[in-house]
Amino acid sequence: MTTALFWKGTEGLWKRSALLLLGSVVAGGLLFAGCRRGNNDDHDVPTAKPKLLLYCGAGIRPVVAEIIQAFEKKHNAAIEADYAGANILLSRIKLTKRGDLYMPGDIRYVQQAGRGGLIASSREACYFIPVILVRKGNPKRIHGVADFPRDGLCLGLGDPKACAIGRVSIEILRRNGVNLDDLERNVAFRSLTVNELGVHIKVGKIDATIVWDAIAAQYPNEGEIVPIPKDKNVVSTVPVAVLRSSKHPKEAAAFQEFVISEEGRGIFAKHHYTTEAPR
Repeated sequence: MTTALFWKGTEGLWKRSALLLLGSVVAGGLLFAGCRRGNNDDHDVPTAKPKLLLYCGAGIRPVVAEIIQAFEKKHNAAIEADYAGANILLSRIKLTKRGDLYMPGDIRYVQQAGRGGLIASSREACYFIPVILVRKGNPKRIHGVADFPRDGLCLGLGDPKACAIGRVSIEILRRNGVNLDDLERNVAFRSLTVNELGVHIKVGKIDATIVWDAIAAQYPNEGEIVPIPKDKNVVSTVPVAVLRSSKHPKEAAAFQEFVISEEGRGIFAKHHYTTEAPR
């Protein structure tokens, strides 16, 4: 009697448990099927944008930032930029053996990287014309780099071991017959990037420096440009190079082409960069 009552009372419980178990199995099967379908169906899985690493000279940061924005709107790729001095960037490329693009402030850094087997292709993007940038009104009456060793001047120069403007400045000084030892006592600041030199003129920390023409154009209210004669100057070609280490060479080549396109050159011109080779 007791056994019969027990089975009768628990019969409904067993049925409900069985139904719940069956439901769980069915739901799990549907979920598994859905996961498999999601993994195999290209329409269900969004394609991630390739992310490219661009090593870029600090002197072209403003224009390259705008070019990157314009490029990303038209292409299925994202660009991450590492801005620093050209030589610092080259050291990173050699050390890490990674990255997709390299844009230093002077083509000789790409040529050096090419001799090390690091460059897949290179194109000319724009040109840097060095100029002397002095404080507004030129209170120290600086008319050329020949004045740089004069007593009482406070100068800033790029570090030749770090940035392109530093190495180029040394060439310009030598071409103009300036004794570097005589000049050294007036050098109060050595920069890792060309941008820092413009800032030091802006805040009045130095009397004069050598910078790219496009950098000098950013300080019309705080600085004044003193041109360097063509036969005594050293013009730099700014390249855009695809690295052999690129994991996305197709997208890297597309960015390279965009930089030298009419639209890309228009952005350079808007930021006062020279896009035609100086004659």
